[in-house]
Amino acid sequence: MLPPNDYYRLVRDTFRAHGKPDVAQGQMAYMRQQFEYFGLKMPAWTALTREITQKQGIPDGDALQELARLCFEDEHREMQYFALECVQKMVKKQPAGFIDFLEELICTKSWWDTVDWIGTKMVGVHFQRYPELIRPVTERWMASGELWLQRVCLIFQLMYKEKTDAGLLFGYIRQVAGSKEFFLQKGAGWALRQYSKTNPDAARRFLAETTVAPLTRREGGKYL
Repeated sequence: MLPPNDYYRLVRDTFRAHGKPDVAQGQMAYMRQQFEYFGLKMPAWTALTREITQKQGIPDGDALQELARLCFEDEHREMQYFALECVQKMVKKQPAGFIDFLEELICTKSWWDTVDWIGTKMVGVHFQRYPELIRPVTERWMASGELWLQRVCLIFQLMYKEKTDAGLLFGYIRQVAGSKEFFLQKGAGWALRQYSKTNPDAARRFLAETTVAPLTRREGGKYL
């Protein structure tokens, strides 16, 4: 296994060699010029990631975290995507305390593309393995006032279906109901819409009894 610094340089150089500057311009415009891009669309960077990890393996433990941090320090967004691919593949092997590292990733170069990925595919999975973490961690995140941590509290149960803790979900939606933040209003609506596929009566009743932002109501009621 390559040391994290060498692994990072391998990924960076491989991505750069395959990047397309004209594609990068469109990607940067779509993301409001917040990040640099090599110009790799999703099929391209996922194929390169698969090729690299099949040959080099995926580190674990401290080496995984070090590699991910190096990728998150890079200015190119595809490097963060590579890191999250690796973390997602290893998340089911991690100890309970790994939630602290996931929190770090949520709060680093935060935007909807990485935050939603971490929230649904990693935090959600980790909480299923360690359900005793759910309330203390999410209550702390909600109390933090940090937009992206609060969004994760709304959406981490998206894949839970009948295992969704509806009381927790509805409670957190009520907490952000007065927020003007687009990503909280949208996240609350997304969570409600998803839950309405499993329990439409509960979602309909919640919307009838609760004052929420028009965006949340519109999104949450799409399937009702």
